[in-house]
Amino acid sequence: MTPTQKKIVVTLGFCGLVSAADNWFVSPALPAIAQTLAIAPAAATIILTAYLTPYGLLQPVCGAIGDAVGRVRLLCIIVAGLAVSTVLCAAAPTLEALVVARIVTGCFAAGIISVNQSLVGSVVSEENRQGAVGLLMGITFTGQGLSAGLGGLICDLVGWRAAFICFGVLGAAAWLGVRRLRYLDEMDGTSAIDAPGAGVSAADAGTVGSAEREPFRPAAFLRHAAQILFGPGRAIYFVAFTTGIIFLGVYGFMGTFLAERCGLSSTQAGLLMMFYGLACLAGGSISGRIGEARGQRGVIAAGETSGVIATALLAASTITGSWMPALPATACLGLGYILVQPTLVSFSMDIDPSHTGLCTGLIGLGVFAGGGIGSSLGGLAITGGGYLALWTIAGVALVAQAIAGARFLPRK
Repeated sequence: MTPTQKKIVVTLGFCGLVSAADNWFVSPALPAIAQTLAIAPAAATIILTAYLTPYGLLQPVCGAIGDAVGRVRLLCIIVAGLAVSTVLCAAAPTLEALVVARIVTGCFAAGIISVNQSLVGSVVSEENRQGAVGLLMGITFTGQGLSAGLGGLICDLVGWRAAFICFGVLGAAAWLGVRRLRYLDEMDGTSAIDAPGAGVSAADAGTVGSAEREPFRPAAFLRHAAQILFGPGRAIYFVAFTTGIIFLGVYGFMGTFLAERCGLSSTQAGLLMMFYGLACLAGGSISGRIGEARGQRGVIAAGETSGVIATALLAASTITGSWMPALPATACLGLGYILVQPTLVSFSMDIDPSHTGLCTGLIGLGVFAGGGIGSSLGGLAITGGGYLALWTIAGVALVAQAIAGARFLPRK
């Protein structure tokens, strides 16, 4: 990628980082939130579901709207809404009020990932797409890991309400960064890309603005989404759904597990969970090279293998009561997720190149709605058999996903 392309990817990646951090810093903070609101820690996991469910369900809608009205224009709106609603979460007096605030925040944040992915897919060439999307998502989910450490530290020092305010301020900073990319929405073919002051060349920008925008029509959107979701690429979206259930479902319980089973404080649990983000950044930077060597299915297989190793290490941590196996488990979980999810995004962009926002948004629908469902199913697994049952079920499910993916995913 050229320096201009990298600048765009990093700017968009920071927006994604804020959206991921906004949700996942809550995981190590759940015990503190539960104590403040006088509820059980297991009941507090509904806060994760309240954010993840609309975050996933609205992604294809936001992706399609971005294709119609301009992706950067839409990003400006939803990033601003994310910042404001996150600050409002700090004022929630009850669990019910916090759940409502998190639903609103999830609705605003929903389009950030899908719009970012489709915009990056347009900015870079096809041969650089795997690496660019991997870098974008690596930066994005670095926020998922780093926010766990920062969120836990802020919770221990000044409380979880202050943590919400801090991440709202980060959202405001992301909004300022997006506003500097508004020229991308004004491009309409090579002549506009090369115009003086545009700040990016035709080679830098790839196909941004080259396709005429179609107005957003709900009926046409639903029909087209169904055709994509249940068409030849349906295996891609099925794997995205199970990836969300397993990877995000497991990660959502890490903070509570480390506190209840390993006896760590919010700060200690958060610092350990930072290795998830570091592994995401590392995995995002090498996914392109793995794809060149083993193909995109090989990247997904490597990610699923890393996930299985993570569940085995978490089982060992549960049995021994030690946090030490959980540290490499967290890193393996982050590496596995960042190898699988961006590769599925890259697959989806070839399904309908004229509607990449919708295609990538449907990946988000599968992954993040799956994550919300995974949080609920994980709670049932813990109630029925404890954390060991959760890790065992997740490991078996990953093996089944790997077998299905090896058979049905496209060969590229």
